[in-house]
Amino acid sequence: MFTERAVRMLPGLAKAVGDALAALATQPGNARELQNFRDALLAYKKNSAVWIQGVGRAWTGAAPAPAVPAQAVSAEPANLELVGNEAVESRILASRLALRLLDLASWELNDLRLRIQSLETSSELHKQDIFRPEVLAQYLVDGWANALLPQSAWLLVQDVIQTFMAQQVLEIYHATNEFLIAQGVMPEIDLRPLVRRTPSAAATSPAASGSAPAYSMPASPSVAQNDYASSGIAHGDTKIGKPSFVTAPLPVQTAPTALSRVRLQAQAVMGHLRQLLSSQVSGYDELQTTQASPQLAQAITSLQRADQLGPSLPLPSETPGGRNSAGIQLHVDRAMTALRERTSTLKQAASTSAEKATIEIVALMFQSILSEDRIPPAVRVWFARLQMPVLRVAVAEPEFFSSLQHPARQLIDRMGSCALGFNVTVAGSVLELEIKRVVQVIEQYPETGRRVFQLVYDEFDKFLSRFFSEQGNAAHFVSVAQQIEQKETMAIQYTIELRKMLNDMPVRDAIREFLFKVWAEVLALAAMKNGPQHTQTLLLKRAAADLVWAASAKPNREDRSRVIAALPRQLQILRQGMATLGLDVPAQDAHLKIISDTLADAFLSKTDAIPMEQVDAMASRLSNLEDYLSDEDVGDLPLDTASLVMMIGIDAANIEVIGQGGNQPTEAMRAWAEELQPGSWFNLDHNAKVSHVQFVWRSERKQLHLFAAADGRNFLIQMRRLAAYLQAGLLIATEEEALTVRATRDALAKLDANPERLLN
Repeated sequence: MFTERAVRMLPGLAKAVGDALAALATQPGNARELQNFRDALLAYKKNSAVWIQGVGRAWTGAAPAPAVPAQAVSAEPANLELVGNEAVESRILASRLALRLLDLASWELNDLRLRIQSLETSSELHKQDIFRPEVLAQYLVDGWANALLPQSAWLLVQDVIQTFMAQQVLEIYHATNEFLIAQGVMPEIDLRPLVRRTPSAAATSPAASGSAPAYSMPASPSVAQNDYASSGIAHGDTKIGKPSFVTAPLPVQTAPTALSRVRLQAQAVMGHLRQLLSSQVSGYDELQTTQASPQLAQAITSLQRADQLGPSLPLPSETPGGRNSAGIQLHVDRAMTALRERTSTLKQAASTSAEKATIEIVALMFQSILSEDRIPPAVRVWFARLQMPVLRVAVAEPEFFSSLQHPARQLIDRMGSCALGFNVTVAGSVLELEIKRVVQVIEQYPETGRRVFQLVYDEFDKFLSRFFSEQGNAAHFVSVAQQIEQKETMAIQYTIELRKMLNDMPVRDAIREFLFKVWAEVLALAAMKNGPQHTQTLLLKRAAADLVWAASAKPNREDRSRVIAALPRQLQILRQGMATLGLDVPAQDAHLKIISDTLADAFLSKTDAIPMEQVDAMASRLSNLEDYLSDEDVGDLPLDTASLVMMIGIDAANIEVIGQGGNQPTEAMRAWAEELQPGSWFNLDHNAKVSHVQFVWRSERKQLHLFAAADGRNFLIQMRRLAAYLQAGLLIATEEEALTVRATRDALAKLDANPERLLN
């Protein structure tokens, strides 16, 4: 049934991918991009049927593998073999897809896995079991390659594939669970016996004497990961000794990392909450979307209106002497008291057990947020105003309690991550004003729910980007970093284009090396400072073509006379260009000597002749070189503090460049680096000194990242080095757990101890 339903969704997937490629092929863009889009669309139209048929056969033919007892697994290493780059890349693509499926269908997959294990009396699903998301994903990616579809086309539509698959696979897992329940397979799942315990805990546990089982935290992260890999259950909290329930293990290609550990812990909390609601609230599993009862809706509206009409807390910038911290804390204490009172009022207005449970959980979450001492009290007061809008959304969308990507959660998490220490690089009043505006916008549109949270979340993102680049303490360095990326990117692209132009020209290696390594940098710097069509930039571009012509053979007197007449001016332009790069006079003289020797050989016709038509064509292409540059990723950018100080004029004492070097990070670490959000706080261990830094800026090409420290120093980190620091644990998030996840964990701790309060 599972594979049959999975195969039935393939035609819909094929149509979605085809529509996405067709949309790309018709959108405006440069000629090269449009040609790539059209090529991908034509290849897909030709081979999509082969892809779908191949995937369908692979899924259908993936017979259930025999159960393998844990003790029967061999500990001997498998034979080693070489793996091609394409195979590795396909595994990475499959892993990304599998992670997306895990994010959305975690609880359904966990229940299905346990039911299948009970039928097969095995300790774990076989690694090639078709129920595993990574197996589904790998067959899908392999089928794409077998159908002779290019990986570049997959990258164009991978978001479409991931979104479509996640929605459909969730429904298939749910239907499979319902089928097994109808057959009497584990209608109620008790996960407690499956939780792994440390040997010391097992020896002293009351469970050993027949009493209720006890749970203990793992001795170390590595122990937790090993327990998880063998049992499929992860400890969601390294501080509280209670079990949390998560999804099946990650694909083999993505070994447990700090990133996967954080995600697993967050999924564990959400899975635990889902299990609690399913077991305590009758009919909760059937809820997808609902509306609050009239009495509850009226009560929420009344309390929200009371918040809006109540006294508004002034900001520090609005009072001459600032605010007394004790007075602000009094506002927080009043908000805590009001939270408890309104919870009772709302529960009395609720008409169903699901509404009462939702009210209690939201109240406990906000109680935890208001108790967070590291968030300034003035900000916590504004967070308290979000209780009613969040409750309205949570009642209407039960997904709020199961999805980490819900915009209401994302907004609170993002504002919370910035507020935990914002007084260092973001002026307190500025952030407070923005949070106040966000809350008031949400309160003005109470009926729009999810849409208004998504809107203000996007606006808050733009606020952070705008503040850091225009107003913050690091704004000057953001401008510098933007210039750096622009200059380095253009230098690489100019070098590539110069190589193409000289590919068919008989130019000596000395001239080629000068143009590629020196003059491309000169052109990039001139284009960045003055613009690509500025008179000075065009003069430097023409100098490159003139140098190529001057270095070619000069058999007749007329050409030699032209070179002699133009040579002083030519050498002066070359020297001026090298001076802009900060090259000293001896370095300039060394380059000019090599050029002069080549020109002398050209006078004696010891070099090859180059037709003037080719030189004119090169000059014409150079003058409009930007029209030929692509938007493709140019890779890691070389960074050097000394050259930056010379070229752009910055103070080296206030910025530290962390450029190339170090180990090679994995693709998973690069992906993690791309997911970092501006405003988040980290501890950076650089050269044996730990700094508390805030991530303030990422370049457009995602190659450069700027972190601002509390003492005014700034760290400019290149992409590969940033990923390497994350991989080595030299860059650690100050708060690994999001604010709403931590609040949910605190709420679960109270509900585990007193589950009756959920419905009372």
